[in-house]
Amino acid sequence: MSDARAAILGTLRRTRDAHPLTPPPSDFAPLAEKQWPPEERLPRIRRLMEAVHTEFLEATEADWPTVVTDFLTREGAATLLYAPETIDGAVLANAGPGGSLHLIPYDRPIDDFKQQMFEGIDAGLTGTLGAIADTGSLILWPSAQEPRLLSLVPHIHVALLRADALYDSFWQAMRDGRWADGMPTNALLISGPSKTADIEQTLAYGVHGPKRLVVVIVR
Repeated sequence: MSDARAAILGTLRRTRDAHPLTPPPSDFAPLAEKQWPPEERLPRIRRLMEAVHTEFLEATEADWPTVVTDFLTREGAATLLYAPETIDGAVLANAGPGGSLHLIPYDRPIDDFKQQMFEGIDAGLTGTLGAIADTGSLILWPSAQEPRLLSLVPHIHVALLRADALYDSFWQAMRDGRWADGMPTNALLISGPSKTADIEQTLAYGVHGPKRLVVVIVR
């Protein structure tokens, strides 16, 4: 190390030691004040997400598999990818006629599954951790059992949203879910299907992800 560099670093260290920085206390009050009455959360989430082309379906705990398979059949989807460790394939298979919809479990290493996933999957089904009223966003928590690819690669992403898992703000979701105790490699906030625009500001959907985002509200 040169004498000049050593002198500069020495000065910086002495200054740091003589005037230690104490970060100000965190103030989450503005975030805590973002609240909506419980009955207004879902309408707000739906309004904000529909404004960016998200689609919604209504279902119950008993009939959501039928709602999902019937919808995809009507839309011409031939294949549905799901994670068998998070969603019971037997429940989907017994949902009803389902037309020609073929259920594909994500049960192999990605290297063995890559070609089929990128060339022959029409829709992917995932769960969610809930949704945020402040921004109109779904919370996805990818894992080894239900990886990001399920929601990223297929043309249609179908996401199950429990009607009792709605939050006012991102801060509330992190606080109530105790995210600080263990974060995943990536947590996602999704408001709509993938889109981008060219230099003429013409929107194109599905360039970097699914063309369609379909939220199934499970009451």
